[in-house]
Amino acid sequence: MATQSDSGCGWPAGPARPTLGQGQVHVWCASLQQPAPQLAALQALLAADELERAQRFQFEHLRHHFIAGRGQLRLILSRYGAGAPDKLAFSYGPYGKPALAGAPALHFNLAHSGGLALLAIARQEVGVDVDAVRPLPDWEAIARHYFSAAEIEQLAAVPGPQRDRAFFTCWTRKEAFLKATGDGLSRPLDSFSVTLRPDEPARFLHITGEKADTWQLVALEPANGHIGALALRQGDWQIDYFAGA
Repeated sequence: MATQSDSGCGWPAGPARPTLGQGQVHVWCASLQQPAPQLAALQALLAADELERAQRFQFEHLRHHFIAGRGQLRLILSRYGAGAPDKLAFSYGPYGKPALAGAPALHFNLAHSGGLALLAIARQEVGVDVDAVRPLPDWEAIARHYFSAAEIEQLAAVPGPQRDRAFFTCWTRKEAFLKATGDGLSRPLDSFSVTLRPDEPARFLHITGEKADTWQLVALEPANGHIGALALRQGDWQIDYFAGA
């Protein structure tokens, strides 16, 4: 029987050898706050380019979070039979989306914020994002710059005490979609709209050039103070949630 992990989220610890079918999605959460011995062990799994990327972070805690995230990504992917965690090789799309070299059938996406990482794994394109909810005094200026007119109108109508959460609900849903498509910021953030009000289910309202129901959104609450979103093509998905690497 799975037990609750110490990752900081309330999901059960994941299986040592998970089975992933065509209609399944696995979402993992993991803590980026790792003690020095564990962090050193995770760092030992990384490739030279990952270590170089880690050194670009100016602040030590961000450098440690990157190492912990990439190391645990490798540990989790290795559970799916992709190979030894220190031997995995990654390729990158035109806008930086990573993929497992030599294992194109296993799609994944990694996100982290506030000391918590989320990893989504599926047999087709998938995107995930997470954010720690926090006060955002300049929400209106940011929304005007990045959100669609429909989203700005929705956000303005949300009562003040709920607005920070609504903002990050919108942001994570938009980021998850961009990560699922692999378009990154080459696709304008105001070219599609999502729901964000707490009384509405997660869904797309509009996607330029596509039908809104081509894609679906799943709201995530992996840990206290964190919200996130999963984006994937419309389907009858079985989604399982696991914790720990």
